[in-house]
Amino acid sequence: MLTLNHSAFAASLAAKAVKALVEEALLTPKPGLVDARDNGSHTDMSIDLMLASARALEDTFREIANVSYLHPVDQTLREQIALIGREGEKVMLRATNGVNTHKGAIWALGLLTSAQAAFPKERDPHQIMSIAGRIASFHDRYRPMQQTNGRTVKKKYAVVGAEEEAKLGFPHIRDEALPALLRARACGKTEVEARIEALLALMACVDDTCILHRGQLTDLMAIQRMATAFLAADGLRTQSGRKLLYRLSEYCNVRQLSPGGSADLLAATLFLID
Repeated sequence: MLTLNHSAFAASLAAKAVKALVEEALLTPKPGLVDARDNGSHTDMSIDLMLASARALEDTFREIANVSYLHPVDQTLREQIALIGREGEKVMLRATNGVNTHKGAIWALGLLTSAQAAFPKERDPHQIMSIAGRIASFHDRYRPMQQTNGRTVKKKYAVVGAEEEAKLGFPHIRDEALPALLRARACGKTEVEARIEALLALMACVDDTCILHRGQLTDLMAIQRMATAFLAADGLRTQSGRKLLYRLSEYCNVRQLSPGGSADLLAATLFLID
């Protein structure tokens, strides 16, 4: 039976997860991604669809938090939240009329929500990511084995995908996104500038399977180079940085490339710093 404190804490975590998804969606401008300005490289998505998808997932994250509250980190927990996550994917698809808006985010944010609920007093983002990695590392005996775009891309290019990222404790958030965000804040940049730099820090190093699914390895390398150059040019604060971001957006849009994996990790980053 849920206590009032238990239920309220689960609800607060769910609200925080949805808030992270909403803030990631609204962040503007984002190369190749749906934002408040346009639909990026997507012909089947819009900002309204992204927001509807995010809000439809609140019950999913609440249920994950409920079952995870003070739960030992073990295989049972891993399998319970995986089942809830799969049901959440169905909820998402119903809300979007079949468009995959947030599958990767359900995985990342679901694990972080579970980790925070299992250790409700923990506030260190690095510890929460480490706990999430431990949860992800347990085998899910009930996982469907159908082929997915991510699995196909990982096999073709021998890259690390979302599953491995989580099992390793989200190293790209720990080593790239969080430091970039905090560095930008410390330099007096606006929160929008800081979050865009966190996103571009991810795009500069993540072997994004969403990009590889739509494009080629050369596309991923080109996007990583442009993202690195944007950061080196001091981001949106300089004319050269703004030009680089425009070129990167054009590159993604013309080729219909979407750094969706980096977007999911940005949402996870925002969840951790709320």
